[in-house]
Amino acid sequence: MRRRKQGFKFGITSLLVATTLLAAACSQQPAAQPSQSGSGQGAPSSQGESKQPIKIGVLASLTGALEDYGKQTTRGFELGIAYATGGTNEVAGRPIEVIIEDTETKSDVAVKKATKLIEDDQVDFLVGSSSSGDTLAVVPLAEEHKKIMVVEPAAADSITADNWNKYVFRTARNSSQDAIAGALAIAKQGTKIATLAPDYAFGRDGVAAFKEVAEKQGAQIVLEEYADQKTTDFTPNLQKIIQAKPEYLFVIWSGANTPWSQIADMKLQEQGIKVSTGTADFATLKTMRTMVGMEGFTLYYYDLPKNEVNDWLIEEHKKRHNGEAPDLFVPGGMTAAMAIVEAVKKSNGDTNADNLIPLMEGMSFDSPKGKMTFRPEDHQALQVMYAIRLEQKDGMEWPVPVLVGELSPEDTAPPVRNKR
Repeated sequence: MRRRKQGFKFGITSLLVATTLLAAACSQQPAAQPSQSGSGQGAPSSQGESKQPIKIGVLASLTGALEDYGKQTTRGFELGIAYATGGTNEVAGRPIEVIIEDTETKSDVAVKKATKLIEDDQVDFLVGSSSSGDTLAVVPLAEEHKKIMVVEPAAADSITADNWNKYVFRTARNSSQDAIAGALAIAKQGTKIATLAPDYAFGRDGVAAFKEVAEKQGAQIVLEEYADQKTTDFTPNLQKIIQAKPEYLFVIWSGANTPWSQIADMKLQEQGIKVSTGTADFATLKTMRTMVGMEGFTLYYYDLPKNEVNDWLIEEHKKRHNGEAPDLFVPGGMTAAMAIVEAVKKSNGDTNADNLIPLMEGMSFDSPKGKMTFRPEDHQALQVMYAIRLEQKDGMEWPVPVLVGELSPEDTAPPVRNKR
């Protein structure tokens, strides 16, 4: 796989090590075969075209508030290309070139970088971004330039709802899938619930989706509290929540500035307010040491899925990254890559977006979470979610999400909200 980096650099030593490890992985992984469902579909490329690289532009927050998420996604994407191509880094006879751009977690920067990828680098696909705000800013460019955009890991419902266009496919779960999983865990007839979320698209969409599902379950939302996404002081928000006297506080949050230590300091649980949330990355879990026993949900924790793809991911990630297990958004990056490779297999190397769309609608593909399917109506990937309980385990720096039960793609299928 040929890769050009725009916007961030590697040291020479790191690059040589990564290249060596990739070569080792490629020699161990058998070549992937095109799926039977893709055989004979799409327009075959000419011999000259088949040697042209397939260019994929990845937009990720490599700096800024969501830096960790962006780095996890790009790690996963590179692993996904390696796995899906059987280590050849080619599909349908064409080499794959990945160009990664840093959005800096700023929407205006995301637009500039996406424009560069499309107009200067002439990418065939866009992938990203870490931020829902960045992604919403870029989505119109995908339609304008007729490029498939695979959304990962941005979760705002509006990406596949009011702001959706036919070139958008999302491998990431959306806020409604989170909300359904969260609501199924705590919402019952008469339950009083308050919510806390960041004041931007991800948070507001998440609360709206949670509220819809929770109220259908008979629960009452007594307070919707929104905090600045960059705040480090949640005291005013938590005071309002305490005054509202809910039975549960459902928290939606992303980023390094988490509210967990202040929730513990202000003793919400001792005041009879049970806290529930979706568990996040390792860094966030380290801030949740006081939340042992909490029941909630997660979109991924590395030892929950039991399948060959996830086994490979764990083993290979540890080989390449100093024994580290894959964090929350690594599998999503891997899934986005696998979905693109599967689509190009189906098209026999044709990367024309209008030809790919009918092949990708309803397409099922493997992932570290098991089989996913792009729903034809809105191109949202339906996927497993996990009901969990946090438990302390010896030798771990954080409380570990332990499986209570799998929530099937059918259980967590979100409403279709686009205006197709």
